[in-house]
Amino acid sequence: MNEKFFEIKNEKQERILNAAIKVFALNGYRKASTDVIVKEAGISKGLLFHYFSNKLSLYEYIIDYSIKYMNFEFSGSVSKYEKDFFELQMMMEQAKIRVMKLYPYMQQFLSTLKYETDPKAKEVIGENAYAFESMINVIYKQADTSKFQDYIVVQKVVDMIRWMSDSFLKEHLVEGDTDADALVAEFSKYLKMIRAHFYKGGLVGVDIDEIK
Repeated sequence: MNEKFFEIKNEKQERILNAAIKVFALNGYRKASTDVIVKEAGISKGLLFHYFSNKLSLYEYIIDYSIKYMNFEFSGSVSKYEKDFFELQMMMEQAKIRVMKLYPYMQQFLSTLKYETDPKAKEVIGENAYAFESMINVIYKQADTSKFQDYIVVQKVVDMIRWMSDSFLKEHLVEGDTDADALVAEFSKYLKMIRAHFYKGGLVGVDIDEIK
């Protein structure tokens, strides 16, 4: 990558990054078109290849940038001392929503890495195929799962919330909703409902109006 990329205005950098992240997220490496990327970014193909020597170089940079950016957001949002499963989950959702506001397709892009089949792309991905999942799993390890009712399988709760979160974020992404505070408030209602039914004594002291 050409270091001159860092000399251009942030707004232009973000346009290029967002365009590349989106196209790779939606198409995978092989089918991702640099013609579409430059059209989305509003730049010439010559300029794109001035900053990145080829598509693979761009892909490699996008992977590295996305992992570092997501890790930075998680590190800044999730307390190392929090033990409550749902509090940790809400902290992660807050971080994900903030990322979505600036880079709408970043989480989707990172989630596609483990499914990539192109040999060149797989070589570049290397051990990063499950980097996003690893970040989340490290956070889950902090949680005190003894609060769950005995019949609950925690991994199934994790899977359910992940599916719910992915659908929630994609739906609001399509709608163009970028009000982060409103999204956090709305998603917290779903988590409170799950918590109330899955935790031992979870319904005690719950204000029903809070989760409507």
